[in-house]
Amino acid sequence: MAGLLVVTAVVLALDLTTGTAIRLYPLLIFLPAIVSGLGDVKQTIAASVWVVLVEVGIGFFLGAEVDDLLLAASFTTVFGVVSVLSCRYRVCREEEVHRLRSAASALQRLIVRPLPLRTAEVAVDGLYHPVEEDALVGGDMYDVAVSRHGTRVLIADVQGKGLPAIGMALAVLGSFREAAYREHTLTGVVTALETTVVRQNVFAAMTGEPERLVTALVLDIAGDTDVEAVNCGHIAPFVMFNGTAYQVNLGEPALPLGLASLWPEPRRSARFPFPLGATLLLCTDGVTDARDPRGAFYPLEQRLRQWAPQPPVPLARALGADLRAFTGSDARDDIAILTLRRMGPPTIPP
Repeated sequence: MAGLLVVTAVVLALDLTTGTAIRLYPLLIFLPAIVSGLGDVKQTIAASVWVVLVEVGIGFFLGAEVDDLLLAASFTTVFGVVSVLSCRYRVCREEEVHRLRSAASALQRLIVRPLPLRTAEVAVDGLYHPVEEDALVGGDMYDVAVSRHGTRVLIADVQGKGLPAIGMALAVLGSFREAAYREHTLTGVVTALETTVVRQNVFAAMTGEPERLVTALVLDIAGDTDVEAVNCGHIAPFVMFNGTAYQVNLGEPALPLGLASLWPEPRRSARFPFPLGATLLLCTDGVTDARDPRGAFYPLEQRLRQWAPQPPVPLARALGADLRAFTGSDARDDIAILTLRRMGPPTIPP
């Protein structure tokens, strides 16, 4: 209400001080429309009533004819009613958008594992950024499953973009969450993922969609100091420990998921040390393929070596911020970053 008084006083002061033949106070008729775009329905009604009273009062003070007063009041009232209706429509739309965003956020928490989280072996944090605007998930994905065999971790990247890639990503996530608990071996988990990708590609071929490959890195972190890994054409992990950083050598990566039939030998796992206090970084090619305005690739390993003596906390978000500063623009590809810090067993208070 104070704003209405201030605006009215300013308009009347200008009307009296300018001394022009054209009166300015009729411009107050637009005040309810302004309030309808900024305030709620009650505020718009109050502004409409106020403007009608001011218009009629000033006209009466200036000695206007009764017919002119009735005509001005009618126009002002109609304009006020339209403003109230438009405000009500805007408020209803905003409430609907808020409900949809709340539902989308709840759905995203069910699809994408909320971070950070703590298991018996590692503390996990990360950064997840789908390139599609307002998308819940993208073609990149990750998941962490706590099974009776230890902590099993998946990070993967589906070929392509759009809804078909997202559909493949959701199928692989669902398959991993089931297989991580069911399968006794890590290669068994990867075989289940392979079956899912092949099945999705068969369905895609039936509907005229192109087949899609999936690069994936699957880890099994148990109680010992080693990590078992199966690399299906993905970026090998990086280890930061004792002030150093290096990329793990997992040997020749296997073919991406969906191409196992082209290679006669079964997928094999590799092991590498992951001591207590070390940090493991996993990422997708949205990080390694990012370029600056001159076309240079993002120097991920160099950055990690610079940070190794004192890694920033949280590392994933610091890496994401540095990546945005390096490219000078928004991401052009999905980005998934996971950091896993090897921890001792959680202490239980007495």
